[in-house]
Amino acid sequence: MSEIINNREHRQKVLKEIIRELHEGKTVDEVKEKFDQLIQGVSASEISQMEQNLIMEGLPVEEVQRLCDVHAAVFKGSIEDIHKPEAYEMPGHPVHTFKLENRALERLIDNSILPALDKFEKDDSSQNRQALLEHLIKLQEIDHHYKRKENNLFPFLENYGITGPPQVMWGVDDEIRAEIKESISRIENYDGNAAEASDFIRKTVDRVNEMIFKEENILFPMALETLTEDEWLKIAEDSEEIGYTLVRPAGRWQPERQDPEAAVPEQPVVDNKGTIRLETGVFTVEELEAMLNSLPVDITFVDKNNIVKYFSQGKERIFARTKSVIGRSVQNCHPPASVHVVNKIVEDLRSGKKDHEDFWIQKGEDFIHIRYFAVRNADGEYLGTVEFTQNIKPLRELTGEKRLLDE
Repeated sequence: MSEIINNREHRQKVLKEIIRELHEGKTVDEVKEKFDQLIQGVSASEISQMEQNLIMEGLPVEEVQRLCDVHAAVFKGSIEDIHKPEAYEMPGHPVHTFKLENRALERLIDNSILPALDKFEKDDSSQNRQALLEHLIKLQEIDHHYKRKENNLFPFLENYGITGPPQVMWGVDDEIRAEIKESISRIENYDGNAAEASDFIRKTVDRVNEMIFKEENILFPMALETLTEDEWLKIAEDSEEIGYTLVRPAGRWQPERQDPEAAVPEQPVVDNKGTIRLETGVFTVEELEAMLNSLPVDITFVDKNNIVKYFSQGKERIFARTKSVIGRSVQNCHPPASVHVVNKIVEDLRSGKKDHEDFWIQKGEDFIHIRYFAVRNADGEYLGTVEFTQNIKPLRELTGEKRLLDE
């Protein structure tokens, strides 16, 4: 056993050395020979642990993210040849659905985007540009796939201490989203340089394909090795909230051991009289939940330890939330590129430098007002932060007056 552990530790050490050499400027070809001499095969869990260790040792997430495509190219042959995971093939299982979406994305790229791109390169007429544009807009549906991965799957991995790889992958997802948006912009605002636009679009779809490879050969096998059936079931149940990319699940998955009729929804904890007693009133749980969910706003509460404890579920949600976010660090609920902003807001509210912070953004036709308030007890002790999000477009359009009894 000690020999196996020592070999694994040695391999882990050399894997990190290879990544560091790439970081210092060596080419893929220069390190690939060293890699091939060392390893006959490498598992998804070792890739995961390598990234985790690099981040824990101080290498910024952004640096690991920058190297992600490079080291994936180095490891690709070994993973494909030796580590062939048997992912779930049960219709409705989250991995099955993720893979269905990946096949649909590949069809969109191979059968629609690339042929349209070939035509555009030969003839950049408005008709060919429009055809290409429509396919690229369709590619933006990948956002649902990425959001389910980031908001449904990653929280469970984080519960097992696997934080580095999800942070790296989320950062790359954001880069791909931005590149798809830029690809669309280059066709919508075409400046006559077909070669430049085409080259950018080809690189973008290459990154989409590379992410598909990383998901199916690194992320999903690692997750299947780690998560329980109950956790996969929660991911499947929460997926509808965010939506799907190009296809829908092929069925409703249930673990073989579970009787779907026997499932009992979780109930809030109340006192022995079935009520929640506050200083200025009393609620039943049903009343309190119904009241909060009837407000035309999204409310999220993060406690003093930066853990998400609650969110409301109004009829018209502004930003998607799934139940897997409960118990998750608020930093892990945001892309790596924006974590520093989250930390700054929380620290300003915690320290008392500010009592609230406001932002406003345009989201389609809606105008979204996002407010963060420090929550303190009667002694001024910081208890957490509440996020209050509202579409204020209807409010901005109000004019004149409407009296209480006016029709």
